[in-house]
Amino acid sequence: MRVYLPCTLPALARVAAAKELGPAPLTGYAVTPALVEWYASGDTEELEYVALTDAARSSLRMLAADRADGVEAAARRVVVAAEVPDGIVEAGIGIEERSRVRLTRAVTMEEIAAVHVDDPSAAGDVEAAVAALPAADAGDDDARFTVDGAEAHELMWYATQEIPDLVE
Repeated sequence: MRVYLPCTLPALARVAAAKELGPAPLTGYAVTPALVEWYASGDTEELEYVALTDAARSSLRMLAADRADGVEAAARRVVVAAEVPDGIVEAGIGIEERSRVRLTRAVTMEEIAAVHVDDPSAAGDVEAAVAALPAADAGDDDARFTVDGAEAHELMWYATQEIPDLVE
């Protein structure tokens, strides 16, 4: 099963060093039965894009958490795409996020298929989105619009062998 795991560049550096993304349990996003039912007219590619977008939104929260912990992190969303056995994926984790899943073990480097990362040109909108998260969570429509603005940027695709260059 293809899963999309939210990440940040500092966390991706730890993945590269440890040769796995973990520890479990991990929150990810995938094409779940609930997502298929909700988005009935979409094909597999469209559904995977929804899951990728949900993971990118979660990456914003991880970026905010890193910064709150004093970690220097570039304003770029990061999503790790992995092919994992169905047996380690538990669906039905979130009602508001129909694509949310939980992985019961770490993801090995061999299971990582690609990494999706914002182009550096998206930094301004990602920075604004991170700053707007608290107000957006409190119901501020303007802040939600700002958070959604980060989604106007398509994530770039990187092969696994490019991870060391991304985290330098």
